[in-house]
Amino acid sequence: MNILVLAGDFDSQKVSQAFKKLNLPTTNQLFFDGRTMSDEALAKIDIVLGWDPKVVPKILNLPTSRLKWIQAYSAGVDYYPLSRLAQKDILLSNVSGIHAEPIAENVIGMILGFYRGLHTAAINQSHQKWQLPTSRPQVITGKNLVIFGTGHIGTRIAELAQAFKMKVTGVNHSGHPTDQFTNIIAIDQLNSQPVRDADIIVNTLPLTPQTKGLYNHTFFKLVQNRPLFISIGRGPSTVTDDLIAALQAGQLGGAALDVTDPEPLPENSPLWQMPNVIITPHISGLYQNYLKDAFDIFLKNLAQFEENGTLIKNQVDLKSGY
Repeated sequence: MNILVLAGDFDSQKVSQAFKKLNLPTTNQLFFDGRTMSDEALAKIDIVLGWDPKVVPKILNLPTSRLKWIQAYSAGVDYYPLSRLAQKDILLSNVSGIHAEPIAENVIGMILGFYRGLHTAAINQSHQKWQLPTSRPQVITGKNLVIFGTGHIGTRIAELAQAFKMKVTGVNHSGHPTDQFTNIIAIDQLNSQPVRDADIIVNTLPLTPQTKGLYNHTFFKLVQNRPLFISIGRGPSTVTDDLIAALQAGQLGGAALDVTDPEPLPENSPLWQMPNVIITPHISGLYQNYLKDAFDIFLKNLAQFEENGTLIKNQVDLKSGY
């Protein structure tokens, strides 16, 4: 098998060094710099690990390409040409599951930051300002938390939230029951009481045609308790102008955004200057052992793929997008 290892958003030298240390079968030949490879060499690639917008589409367009499987470094795969992969019968797998703990901890940190006044205190500290809060900090015990997405990430957030005795509602595609949630509603039931009564809303959904622009003017008009809106899923799930308008109108009490639309967020966006908004640069899923855990998934899939051409873990449904 010829394997092309792409660095994606990671340091290419670190990726290549880490990958060479893996216990791979000697029958596999490794390549690391797809941009310098000839079309003839790219056509002989069987497996791609990662993504490069100048390399992967080029391989897909080669008439003699023998590419059969791509392993993504990410959980979301909306940036891959899914319909093209389906047409060419190319398998795609992701690293869903490894982000659950770091993202869940990030979300709990964001919630506590707002409710305990830590965000405001950090701003005041940067100005050497000792200032008591204008209103008393709140506790999160008993608050109504609505989590959009009941997969690995949403479930882990719910589990941690229950340790704080929060009331947790999950939203998924069909309304099917899932552990760790007090109740579940379907995504087409957004006008239900749990959503309208939410104190905190968390978006963990993948980007699909159904979820693109889901959080818009109509959605923000539904909520009644000026909730904190947290987004760690995909930026285009939220209509940015509608989010800004909802914050300015007081429909939302605040926002914590690890993903935005567009990314990076433009310097002139009003979101940067809003005191009740936290913005992080799409880092909530990152942690020290990320590459190791991603490689572990790849190795398990590689062993299965070499045996019978199938994948054992995290194969993406190219029609649904996750």
